[in-house]
Amino acid sequence: MERRDWSLKALSELVYIDSLDSYDKAQALVRWNKDYLTSYKITDFDLPLQDLEKLSELFFKNIDFLKEYRKETQNELKQTQMLKEFAKNK
Repeated sequence: MERRDWSLKALSELVYIDSLDSYDKAQALVRWNKDYLTSYKITDFDLPLQDLEKLSELFFKNIDFLKEYRKETQNELKQTQMLKEFAKNK
């Protein structure tokens, strides 16, 4: 029963995280990953099929989000570096 409670808590947190704004969402996903996937495997989740499908959908949706967020952050960093270089040369 403890494993099931842990699994339900992980799912509910992931649902909540999905509703956050970009920066908060990215930070919360990193924490969620650390809490639920560092010490455990995805196969450790004990959920009914419908909840497992929801978890899977959110999991992969958020992987895609993090990839996009990373690209955006890299672009912002490049722009900042270019602005610094431009200001330094003036």
